Amino acid sequence: MMSKWRWLLKRFLRHIWVRVLAFGLLGVATALAAIWLAPLVPDDLSTKLGADAVGSLLNIMATSMLAVSTFSLSIMVQAFASAANGGTPRATALLQGDSTSQSVLATFIGAFIYSLVGLIALKMGVYGNEGRLILYAVTIVVLGLIVLALLRWIAHLTGFGLLADTLARVEAAAATAHATRAADPYLGGNPAFEGPPARAEAVCAAEVGYVQHLDLETLSALAEESGGRLFLAALPGSFVHPARALAYVEPLPADPAQRQAFTDRLRACHVIGPARSFDQDPRFGLIVLAEIGARALSPAVNDPGTGIDVIGRLLRVLLLWEKAGAPEVRFPRLWVPPVLVEDMLADGFAPIARDGAAMAEVQVRLQKALLALVQIDPARFGPAAVKQSAAAAAQAEAGLSLPQDRAWVASLAQEVAEAAAGAAEARPAPVIAF
Repeated sequence: MMSKWRWLLKRFLRHIWVRVLAFGLLGVATALAAIWLAPLVPDDLSTKLGADAVGSLLNIMATSMLAVSTFSLSIMVQAFASAANGGTPRATALLQGDSTSQSVLATFIGAFIYSLVGLIALKMGVYGNEGRLILYAVTIVVLGLIVLALLRWIAHLTGFGLLADTLARVEAAAATAHATRAADPYLGGNPAFEGPPARAEAVCAAEVGYVQHLDLETLSALAEESGGRLFLAALPGSFVHPARALAYVEPLPADPAQRQAFTDRLRACHVIGPARSFDQDPRFGLIVLAEIGARALSPAVNDPGTGIDVIGRLLRVLLLWEKAGAPEVRFPRLWVPPVLVEDMLADGFAPIARDGAAMAEVQVRLQKALLALVQIDPARFGPAAVKQSAAAAAQAEAGLSLPQDRAWVASLAQEVAEAAAGAAEARPAPVIAF
């Protein structure tokens, strides 16, 4: 897990205005660079090429780029609204961070600023013939970049903000978070399957919100300085408040001033915000996928196909845990709780089982997905899948109207239970918690 400052920098660079500002400054620098590069151009060359035409090109570019930038921004806003209404508001953050949209809009605004600065400089007479020639050559290059950006933008708009695009983005974000956590299930700390020791003291949050990031390196250094042990109680995605422990410390400094300094530094290692983040929270991606599936299954939408699609995506994401690596302890004084399989399956499948209770095709696909989890990795998914299968079968029993549909779902649930029981008898093993 990256340090706090690297994570904050990464989040900062995702804002669209950062890229737009960078391209705008580049446009200003490019327009002004012609002044300093003018002495490098031979005098007769500027006359032969008719560099006076640059003013007309800059006028056309300034007029068109302002309109194109405004239109592109309105398209992006409509895409955000479409993703929120058709999928879930939690998915709009992924569209707002779309690199293609940001690059295209930054190119348009950067070209607009470049043309304005060039026109102002031309009217002020700061360019000689040589400077106008350089400006002309650069303008041709900028026009080529604009054409490429337009072609890229047109191709991107064919799917941007549509439900399929939103689902693909959420699945990709969830898959990245799961693959990262599966490769390092305890974030470099010791596995904490049990609670902290009785003599460990709690350090609670100073604000209300969700843990978005943990600075494990600083926490480890803090534990090393104190000579104690830290038992983390709030992983990324946890909702915290002044009565909820962030961590348990064994021991806290006895001196009041040192104790306060220690707790302040520990709290500073936790980035707390008003909403959950996809980056280091594997459960959040499952929750957002389930929200999209549940909305599709609502009576107002009645789209079981999207619900079935979401089940398949959930299965793909969860199977990334099949490649979970062995815990690597890089921070020996930290103890980190696992991400429980039971919680992940409940996050993904419980809402779909509830809202799709009256749809046989959805219930059947859900049972088959749970059966696949058991068949592929019974040690990790078996007990949790059986629990979710039984809960979904109970929802179907209450929601389905036809006896044959209820019997179909019940038979699949029985198959899930038998597959888990058979795997446990063939190869008894403890349930893997992470």
